[in-house]
Amino acid sequence: MKLFAALFACALLSLSPVQAQPSPIVIRFSHVVAPATPKGKAALRFKELAERATGGRVRVQVYPNSELYQDRDELEALQLGAVEMIAPSLSKLTPLGVREFEVFDVPFLFPDETALHKITQGPIGKRLLDRLRSKGIVGLAFWDNGFKSFSANRPLYRPEDMSGLRMRIQPSRVLDAQMRALGAQPITMRFGEVYAALEAGVVDGTENPPSNFYTQNMQDVQTHFTASNHGYLGYVVIVNKKFWDDLPADIRSALEDAMQEATRYAASISDAENAAALDAIRASGKTEVHTLTAAERQAWVDALAPVVQEMKDVIGSQLIADIQQTIRTSDQHVSH
Repeated sequence: MKLFAALFACALLSLSPVQAQPSPIVIRFSHVVAPATPKGKAALRFKELAERATGGRVRVQVYPNSELYQDRDELEALQLGAVEMIAPSLSKLTPLGVREFEVFDVPFLFPDETALHKITQGPIGKRLLDRLRSKGIVGLAFWDNGFKSFSANRPLYRPEDMSGLRMRIQPSRVLDAQMRALGAQPITMRFGEVYAALEAGVVDGTENPPSNFYTQNMQDVQTHFTASNHGYLGYVVIVNKKFWDDLPADIRSALEDAMQEATRYAASISDAENAAALDAIRASGKTEVHTLTAAERQAWVDALAPVVQEMKDVIGSQLIADIQQTIRTSDQHVSH
């Protein structure tokens, strides 16, 4: 019996190195929107791609709908290492002192997604992402969520229709100036609080891409939606720099590839998701959707033109000029 016990113990010891597996690297990915939005779907696609590319050596835990952190808290949580990855709206980076990211809030700066991608996927975008390293953050990619439209409980056909409205905005000097130029009162508020604020009448309206508007059921508390497409709403996917730098090189490379593919996926679904959401808003019968005529759109462009000039001093005139020149150059190439 003693011999049998000794042999059994040896067998267990010989098996343990084979059976012992290192714990997977966990990436906690926190965001504030619904899983059914373009960002929510892109986060889940990244999870799938990352876990497959690393053979299970990485496990991505996605926390949507502010389950872990609200808008204003998630950036600090990332810097402290309480989460490894977030995808905040671009304007949320302002508290870090990287004012250049507010350029994406400038109204009517980007005529369409093709022009936008010349910036986010080109040298200017890379330059902006590189600015984050000194803040203890690594910028991995820009993700699209489409172009924003105004909503309220009264028709918004002309710029003067905004006069006196209390409009929810993200924390951004550009968006603050935008609302004031339209005669509205800007009120900064967390995204997760907006529905209740609209329902209670704390704010009168807001600006969102159709997908955010519909997935948050804002059609229940807003009677009018103007498809103005006046500004871009995008996200920057960022990770804690220490966490990222400490990863094995092969893991980091696999995650970069997964992120590139997830980014292409996010871009591919943004248009379709917003178009479907706009149709659903119309179909709800609760919210009237108004599409601007060419003349109406020009009136909004003219009303907001002073904001572009004002923001040159805040964001940097050279950056705005570089973006405008890049877009003009790409348009000339297309025309030829």
